[in-house]
Amino acid sequence: MKKYQVRGGNPLHGSIEISGAKNAAVAIIPAALLVDGVCRIENIPQISDVTLILQILQELGAQVKTVNRTTVDIDCSHIVNRQVAYELGRKIRASYYLVGALMGRFGWAEVPMPGGCDLGGRPIDQHIKGFAAMGGKVDVQGGMICAQVAEGTRLKGGQVYLDIVSVGATMNIMLGAALAEGMTVIENAAKEPHIVDLANFLNSMGADIRGAGTDVIKIHGVDRLRGGTYSIIPDQIEAGTYMAAVAAAGGEALIKNVIPKHLDCISAKLVEMGVDVEEQDDAVLVRRTGPLNKANIKTMPYPGFPTDMQSQIGAVLCLAQGTSVITEGVWDNRYRYVDELRRMGASIQVDGKVAVIEGVEKLTGAPVHACDLRAGAAMVIAGLAAEGVTEIDSIHHIERGYENLVEKLAAVGADIRVIETPDEEKAQPQVS
Repeated sequence: MKKYQVRGGNPLHGSIEISGAKNAAVAIIPAALLVDGVCRIENIPQISDVTLILQILQELGAQVKTVNRTTVDIDCSHIVNRQVAYELGRKIRASYYLVGALMGRFGWAEVPMPGGCDLGGRPIDQHIKGFAAMGGKVDVQGGMICAQVAEGTRLKGGQVYLDIVSVGATMNIMLGAALAEGMTVIENAAKEPHIVDLANFLNSMGADIRGAGTDVIKIHGVDRLRGGTYSIIPDQIEAGTYMAAVAAAGGEALIKNVIPKHLDCISAKLVEMGVDVEEQDDAVLVRRTGPLNKANIKTMPYPGFPTDMQSQIGAVLCLAQGTSVITEGVWDNRYRYVDELRRMGASIQVDGKVAVIEGVEKLTGAPVHACDLRAGAAMVIAGLAAEGVTEIDSIHHIERGYENLVEKLAAVGADIRVIETPDEEKAQPQVS
């Protein structure tokens, strides 16, 4: 079993290159199922979630060719299988995007219920509502999502009002609607950058999608999508994580290959906390030399503060002067990392969706657990700022969403490395 070992106390100096967006890649790659021809997808992050979704496509019969480290060619022209293997699909949250893509192309799909991090229930009721509005029927049987339309037909355009702002449902309905007959309208749609990126990918292949990035998206179904080349946007959350790392550890780092506009909500909070953030064309310069100030955070759908940055900013606020309050507005189960931070000396009280953080003078290194992807990133951030050595286990969670995290941090002066633990330490069960 591998762990991260972090020796804290080193300010960060240098530059960090941001990879392609995880949340865009895991929807754009399944979208290749809709395309008749070869898709070349560039700026793909080298993370385990992407490896899994590419493996699933190959199991379905797609031809996947690696062009270079960040580019793949995908040809789904000859796919006949529409059933995703249970053991593969259950390991990844984004498995449900395969439902929209396979339904859009074949009118039939069988896909495992989503896995990934345990952040509370992952209801797919809004997905089901969308497919029902387009003439689809969806059942959940034996852990599988079984979706179909009447034999000999395909999905038809429909009017969908989402009861809650759901990123997953918005993207899944877009996938299903791209080749549907007629026009589909999604109201109360999510507006995240990766939704715009998926729409741009589909449009570059011949789809007709308008309004992505607003709360009303209109999709005029087309008969066919053709092959082409598309480059995935930079990862907003990866960039925010390294910005938070600089805020916690101190120093100055240039975060490169970003879209600064996507980082506005994160930058604004860091500035409020006493961190200097300077926007450039495709980079942000982050500098922290003085003390950190308290701040209140409420996670909300984009353009609000992202839930995927909540735990990382929580780790930083542990060292801020005064009392900070975090309100989680998206997930039910996103404070499991708090117990781990307490092991390091943090003072945090949680009541339901609210966490009250009393800033402490210092954190102290300790053995901690990466409860999920973003919680694991928070442990790394805390370790960088703590006195002494922090060892983080279950790093497979972190590797689901961060490419070369150890190498990127080490390059800017962090004392972090991967260590192997003896066999007798492999006692704790792992949850994918």
